[in-house]
Amino acid sequence: MEALRNKNAFVCDMDGVIYHGNRLLPGVPEFINWLQMSNKKFLFLTNSSERSPRELHEKMKRLGVSVGEEHFYTSALATAAFLADQCQGGSVFVIGEAGLINALYDVGFSMNDTNPDYVVVGETRSYSYEKLERACQHIHNGAKLIGTNPDVTGPSEKGIIPATGALMAPLEMATGAKAYFVGKPNPLMMRNALKKLEARREETAIVGDRMDTDIIAGIESEIETVLVLSGVTQKSDLARFAYQPDWILDGVGDLVPPSG
Repeated sequence: MEALRNKNAFVCDMDGVIYHGNRLLPGVPEFINWLQMSNKKFLFLTNSSERSPRELHEKMKRLGVSVGEEHFYTSALATAAFLADQCQGGSVFVIGEAGLINALYDVGFSMNDTNPDYVVVGETRSYSYEKLERACQHIHNGAKLIGTNPDVTGPSEKGIIPATGALMAPLEMATGAKAYFVGKPNPLMMRNALKKLEARREETAIVGDRMDTDIIAGIESEIETVLVLSGVTQKSDLARFAYQPDWILDGVGDLVPPSG
């Protein structure tokens, strides 16, 4: 554990690692205090595209923890950066929330319900058959299909709920299109995180609760991996995977030294 604690940078997932919905998980205040007091570089890297860094900062503040906006990076920001590089000044039809829409606006994209270049899907609570119908029409007319992340489910204080991968499935089935997902485990997301942290992979660890996104992202990026059992993955699930994390902890509080 000492070698892990001596890492200079930590990339942490949020849902299932820091909180469940609006409930802060045990050990999180101590973990964040340790990161700050130890002058660690750290970034909360979330596949969720619902909220902006400012909204995540405000949410953490409401939960009793103060973390600057610069410490948050979302799949919405990664998706917007990817699309801006692919099609500068393009247009999109979005099934998603304000965090995704604002990220796309910020890189010069416009909303378009007539002939968009892309259909972009993220987490949303305003999912409807009407939106699916419009998205299918756009895809059949040539719009490319983009997902902010491939997560099929996510944790909440009410239990496991559908995520972007589940919302995307009807569109893929109805159109025959294959979505391109920008969020974890796409290496783009990890490279963006390391650039934002100004950290080398050798001095960094990734902490997450999902084998199929967080842990595989770390393995494929050659970053040390820490699986926490506070989210969607249980120890009994590990046998299903052909790869394993470097560390398995109950929660992020276990990273804090006993004296810390």
